[in-house]
Amino acid sequence: MNGQNGTYTKSSSLILILVFLAGIIAGGIVTYYIAYQEVDNLNRKVSNLQNQLSRLTGFSNITYQNITVYCNDTVLSQIYEKVKDSVVLVRARVGAEVVQGSGFVYNFSGLMVVITNYHVIHGATAGSISVTFSNGNGYAATVNGTDPYADLALLTVDAPQYEFKPIEIVSSSTLKVGDPVIAIGNPYGLVGSMTTGVVSALGRTITEEYTGGFAIANIIQTSAPINPGNSGGPLLNYDGKVVGITTAIVSDSQGLGFAVPSNTILREIASLIFNGSYDGHSYLGLRLLDMNYESAQQIGVNITYGVRVYDYLSPSPAKDCGILKNDIIIALNGTKIRNTDDLACYLEENTLPGETTIATVLRALKGNWQQLSIPVILGTRPPPA
Repeated sequence: MNGQNGTYTKSSSLILILVFLAGIIAGGIVTYYIAYQEVDNLNRKVSNLQNQLSRLTGFSNITYQNITVYCNDTVLSQIYEKVKDSVVLVRARVGAEVVQGSGFVYNFSGLMVVITNYHVIHGATAGSISVTFSNGNGYAATVNGTDPYADLALLTVDAPQYEFKPIEIVSSSTLKVGDPVIAIGNPYGLVGSMTTGVVSALGRTITEEYTGGFAIANIIQTSAPINPGNSGGPLLNYDGKVVGITTAIVSDSQGLGFAVPSNTILREIASLIFNGSYDGHSYLGLRLLDMNYESAQQIGVNITYGVRVYDYLSPSPAKDCGILKNDIIIALNGTKIRNTDDLACYLEENTLPGETTIATVLRALKGNWQQLSIPVILGTRPPPA
């Protein structure tokens, strides 16, 4: 009996030891699993934090770059240093008066020219035009080509090649209201003056006394201060590239200046150089009034936009093609025409003389206004009076 009891006691102890060891192993496995889960969870959290930190860092870099480009004062000085030698002083004698304006150097396929406003050299005495570079060296200049309807003139300058520091002209199509711009010129003879502002409107039209009442179309309106003597100078974007040529101001206004868009320069420059003129201005031959709510009420039409024909010019391609007095033009080739600015800008940017455009008009017929589509063969503007 004692032997059996001893054997039983040993067996029980062995079982207890085995159970204890199994518990330890099981506990270890459970502890390892829990620890593994915690570590894996912590790794995921660390990874998420790293991704968030990376995104925050990228955003911070982008913000820093924007500040560098648009807000850092040193950038404006760098732009000025880059382009100041490209801007010139243009002088011309008109009668007993010496007129001063601005201009800038442009490289057209190896030919160095100075671009300025037509009104700067308009009426100049033969042989009286000169160009002075930023270093003070002045040279005789001659008119190579002009377009009064765009207020553009191209000059060739009898100067050594090293004097010419051309500036790049880019498309003005991407300009938006609010874009920052820079004007550099010679206001009141103060050579090399720089002002800044924004594009305050697009698609304006202006008229000058020498255009015979015809509009200079697609004008940029800017808040950059422009004064007499700035005319002909470059309007630049913040890359230091030309997007326009400053041309006019509204008298007694504050921050209301105008510039011919660079697209006009790029479209005309080859013709100005090789032909001395540009004859690509489309022409309807109509005298027009802008529609509005009050005028629509007066004539009983429910359209408050468009342009109303009140008279003809001579010649009048639109009259020859069937446009009548009191017709209201509301679209050209399907593009809505709100006013005379829209019409002038559409013709300038999208058409050429000799092309046919479809005019959508409202016409009073038997007491009712009816919409008609009338093909019009565009003419060419006659030379300025």
